[in-house]
Amino acid sequence: MTKDLTVGKPLKSIVLFMLPIMVGNIFQQLYSMVDTIIVGQTISAQALAGVGVTNSMSLLIIGFVQGLTSGFSVKTSQMFGAHDEDGVKRSLAASLALSTVISVALTFVAVYTTMPLLRLIDTPEDVIGYSYDYIVAVYWGLAATVFYNLGSAMLRAVGDSRTPLIFLILAALLNVGLDFLFILEFDMGVAGAGWATVVSQAVSAIGCFAVMFAKFPVYRIGFKHFASSVKFYWQHMALGLPMALQFSIIAVGIMVQQSALNALGSVAVTAYTAANKIDSIINQSLAALGAAVATFCGQNYGAGKYDRIRQGVRLSMAVGIVCSLIGFAFVALLAKPLTALFSNEITEEILDLSRQYLIWQGAMYIFLTAIYVYRNALQGIGKSTFAMLGGGIEVVMRVLASLLLAKALGYTGICVSNPAAWIGADIFFVISYYAVMRSLRRRKGILQTKEEPIDGDHIMLDAQTLSLFGEKRAAISAPAGREKVA
Repeated sequence: MTKDLTVGKPLKSIVLFMLPIMVGNIFQQLYSMVDTIIVGQTISAQALAGVGVTNSMSLLIIGFVQGLTSGFSVKTSQMFGAHDEDGVKRSLAASLALSTVISVALTFVAVYTTMPLLRLIDTPEDVIGYSYDYIVAVYWGLAATVFYNLGSAMLRAVGDSRTPLIFLILAALLNVGLDFLFILEFDMGVAGAGWATVVSQAVSAIGCFAVMFAKFPVYRIGFKHFASSVKFYWQHMALGLPMALQFSIIAVGIMVQQSALNALGSVAVTAYTAANKIDSIINQSLAALGAAVATFCGQNYGAGKYDRIRQGVRLSMAVGIVCSLIGFAFVALLAKPLTALFSNEITEEILDLSRQYLIWQGAMYIFLTAIYVYRNALQGIGKSTFAMLGGGIEVVMRVLASLLLAKALGYTGICVSNPAAWIGADIFFVISYYAVMRSLRRRKGILQTKEEPIDGDHIMLDAQTLSLFGEKRAAISAPAGREKVA
């Protein structure tokens, strides 16, 4: 069942749409966290650190994929909001074709640059082998990640946030079972954790597309729908590429941050890895809110309801602030017990470092909220370039903070670098959002001034008519049963 977000109360629409995404995101992060816990508990703390080192590299490629598929779905949601069924079909076809080509190219680039990147970020020698084995397995299965993200994004574009959740829960449960099977029974080491993730996402992707084609007639495409113009395909790339580059640009900053962290030794890397996994789960409510905002704004932009977009963004910020406060309370209370789950080799030093990181992040979640809301609002109305520029600002702030603060403050500097990046990006996104909305209101106002009301009906007067009659009102035919007016 599709969901039209252009009608009804904005707050209710956003929250109800957000909740299944949030649960799905949490499950997705949980099975990533389970990978890490199983590796730490069944192999070693060094293996745990090795998997953690790959976070920035994963974002570099997989974040690129997520941004790209999200951008494709923005075009789809705009066409759905405009009730253009043929356009929705052609958008899905274009997205499938582009995703196929890109997934093949990215796979080979990612696999053959893995070891050079691990060396570039100064990965400690006692963990680099684990890092390579894990991330290469994930990269070889990149197509599964691409099509899972595309299927989920396309379902959300037409208002269905529940179906991706169902298959994600299934994948999470499957991932746990496969982790134990591949690592303990098949003795595949950390590579087994990577392949477990790939197989689980492949199952989710197949499920999403099976339901999409069976449940939604608007997505039942044929060969003719692939025969769109080059311009139409480029419109998808124009939306997807800036969002993809935004994630990759951010990943570059995180890689610099990871390099500074690696220089502090494997104990700091282990603490950061555990804390980062916990942090990722806690802020999934904010990520889900961002996804809801993007779809809400995309549909309402397609419908021309700009005031509804403004109202939805304001309400989303209020929801995000509440989520931020709850998240901070959660990490402040449970930082150490949650960190202790990751390995039986966790020391008191690791527990303290992990809690320090989580307190710094949690206290600044409000600034992360603003990124998710304003960035995704801009993406939803098709201003993906602003997302990429904001990502550039974020990476500059993160790099400067990592290099300068880590050198001066050590591990504390690493903890502060993320909030510093969020604040820098917030300034850009908020200013850009309000500038874009003023432009949209001005454009809508210009269009409305060209309409002439007659007893509640609006008739458009063209420029030629106005030039002929000057200040006088044009003589036009009134609706049936009414007299002409001059």
